[in-house]
Amino acid sequence: MDADAREAWDRVRRRLRAEVGEEVYSSWFPRIELDGIHDGFVRLSVPTRFLKTWIQQHYIERLVSLWQEEGSADRVELIVRTAVMRAPGAAPAPVRTVVTRAAAPADVEAGTVVVSSMSNPAEVANGSPLDPRLTFSTYRLGDSNRLAHAAALKVAHAPAGSGPVFNPLYLHAAVGLGKTHLLQAIAADGSDHGRRVVYLTAERFMYGFVAALKSQSSLAFKEQLRGIDTLVIDDLQFLQGKSVQQEFCHTLNALMDSGRQVVIAADRPPAELDALEERVRSRLAGGLVVEIAPLDDELKLEILAARIATLSHQHPGFGVPADVLNFIARNCGQNGRDLDGALNRLLAHNQLTSRAITLEMAETAVRDLVRSSEPKRVRVDDILRVVAKHYNVSRADILSQRRTANVVKPRQIAMYLAKMLTLRSLPEIGRRFGGRDHTTVLHAVRKIDGLVGTDRALADEVETLKRLVNDE
Repeated sequence: MDADAREAWDRVRRRLRAEVGEEVYSSWFPRIELDGIHDGFVRLSVPTRFLKTWIQQHYIERLVSLWQEEGSADRVELIVRTAVMRAPGAAPAPVRTVVTRAAAPADVEAGTVVVSSMSNPAEVANGSPLDPRLTFSTYRLGDSNRLAHAAALKVAHAPAGSGPVFNPLYLHAAVGLGKTHLLQAIAADGSDHGRRVVYLTAERFMYGFVAALKSQSSLAFKEQLRGIDTLVIDDLQFLQGKSVQQEFCHTLNALMDSGRQVVIAADRPPAELDALEERVRSRLAGGLVVEIAPLDDELKLEILAARIATLSHQHPGFGVPADVLNFIARNCGQNGRDLDGALNRLLAHNQLTSRAITLEMAETAVRDLVRSSEPKRVRVDDILRVVAKHYNVSRADILSQRRTANVVKPRQIAMYLAKMLTLRSLPEIGRRFGGRDHTTVLHAVRKIDGLVGTDRALADEVETLKRLVNDE
């Protein structure tokens, strides 16, 4: 691959990172690679079918646009690296702008992940692998997570054969605040207390169910899952596909109705899981729903101290002065992953340049992680909630196809705010507003933008809504 192609790909990635934000980019795009450019055709590859499906559904249009704007190519194909075997130097496959999804069983909706390499779906029912470091003893406590920790501990330590404590226990928080840590701790401790516990990511649940359909062993798959004491599902927001959701709902009902414990984690409360059916959201909301709030400075310092202790075992002599720790805690993000990133920067600068860790060195090493001066990151969910309340309509009304005046105005204002206050693209906003086309969003943004310039009352309304959203 020539240098021009690599440079073009670097520019596309930088623009994509700027548009979607660091959090989204680091979740979905670090493992995407450029396979080649041939006659205006770009081939990109990812390591898993799940990642391919997600990018196709949410970002393929933007990737095509970025390559077109770059002038290097106007067509993009996304493939799974492990599924492609070709001779060195072979030409790319026939061009197609949006990759055709893998063939699925007749009763699995398009877009559902299909994994043909999973020959034994029963392996999935045995659970996703656990990280031995994620235990209750390594979980750091503060005001933001104390209730979630206490509830998780209660569930994990329930004696074998006892009924559920909270059913379901539903934990939600933004990325990097310890949801997965608590869920894996529940799975590990529950097994130690004689309970049959299965920990699954939503991705792995989908893999298992679809593979079971393909191998005609879905009944065995269901029975294995329903024969356990505790089911732990992580990242529920990624559960996709009508058939998969229906099976999840059946499994959830079967377990809860038979007195088995269910624990769920997601990045938002049940009511905001728009992709899930109403009956599933209602059942999830009927248990104990606990939010894990952003870390306060005191808890950040505890987490930093624990991470430094671990790093000092691996790198003798590594230490961070108190003033540098305070600087990182105050300025480098709101979650554990941000803190890890800052410490890794300090370690790298210290080890590779032999420079002592000082406040001046730290300010240079982590300058692109400092977010104290940036505005609060706004979510589309925050906007929907504020606008719906302000105009006395329901969230469902805004996302519906209704076109009455009392719904159209709030919907257009919400779309306008989503474009002004978030990093999401027009197609992304359209998907979050009931699956609308990006042109509909563009029309709403232009209309409200024009009215704000001529209608003082509406301009004041919009400013009020902006303040309310930023105060959320």
